[in-house]
Amino acid sequence: MTGVVGPAMIAALPPHVRLLLLTDGKRISRVLHVLAELGIADELADGPLAVTELAARTDTHADSLGRVLRVAAAFGLFEEQEDGRYRLTDLSEALRSDVPGSQRDMVLYNGTEMLWRSYGSLMHTVRTGRPAFENAYGHGFFEHLERHPEAGALFDRAMTGMSRATARMLLDSYDFGRFGRIADVGGGRGHFLSEVLARHPHARGTLIDRPSVTEEAPKLFGDAGVADRVDVVPGDFFQKLPKGHDAYVLKAVLHDWDDERAASILGRVREALEGDPDGRLLICEFLIGPANQWDRGKLLDLDMLVRFGGRERGGDQWRALLETAGFELVNDPVPGRWAVLECRAVPGDR
Repeated sequence: MTGVVGPAMIAALPPHVRLLLLTDGKRISRVLHVLAELGIADELADGPLAVTELAARTDTHADSLGRVLRVAAAFGLFEEQEDGRYRLTDLSEALRSDVPGSQRDMVLYNGTEMLWRSYGSLMHTVRTGRPAFENAYGHGFFEHLERHPEAGALFDRAMTGMSRATARMLLDSYDFGRFGRIADVGGGRGHFLSEVLARHPHARGTLIDRPSVTEEAPKLFGDAGVADRVDVVPGDFFQKLPKGHDAYVLKAVLHDWDDERAASILGRVREALEGDPDGRLLICEFLIGPANQWDRGKLLDLDMLVRFGGRERGGDQWRALLETAGFELVNDPVPGRWAVLECRAVPGDR
């Protein structure tokens, strides 16, 4: 696989070629999406296959499929063997639908019309500051998911897969077991809270979200064996939150919102922590890394921008937002990755 495009090979290209390579992202992304939709990685799970066999199994045109696979192999997604058959690589193993940590649903979501059409209106956002999605479709992102249940189901599957992957990273990097009673605010169906409680048998949890979102939570908690330690409370993080918890978790919530509305959510948490100097707010988000360095959060930030006007934040941005809402950061999370920001309420009236 010495010919696979990688960082060293890209760095060796002339500057004008590297520049043009950046414009190829949409082509490469579309190749990946088509192969994911066809389930090519699943077809190759039992071993290498010829293009003609793959075409027969996927009801596609063999020559066209072969040319698409050739591009994918140049980027290491699959490998073309000397006999012309294709096999899986480490990258395409994650594209299978039947493996732990599968990224297939996220790849499918990233290639949907509702995402690339939004980016087609990026200039509208740059000129106005308004979400590109609204300009492209004439309505908001979540309204779109309600109007198109199939798109909504794919989005839910993709976000669930991401949530499971990030949950493991967060649990490995931070000790949630310090807290006896944990509230997961805006915690969706309860995937993250169930993993926290499974890892820390002494802890109890409360899941707080809209009733339409949490209706599947009891079964999920039951399957995880933690149902006897969880309360499901219908709620809205813009409204009053229940008191009496040692820690309030906001996982992948605040990046959906601009600073003004994010501060409003933080204000509800601060009210719930009132009178408890040891209580903690735990923000689980991607922490943007330093300038001029790659991290995926900088692309995720654009997703937030074009979809609904939210944002990913760097350390200084988080500190400024927290100060506005009456909190201070008390740990030193690592930038350029998903992180837990441990915060405490600053004494005094706000």
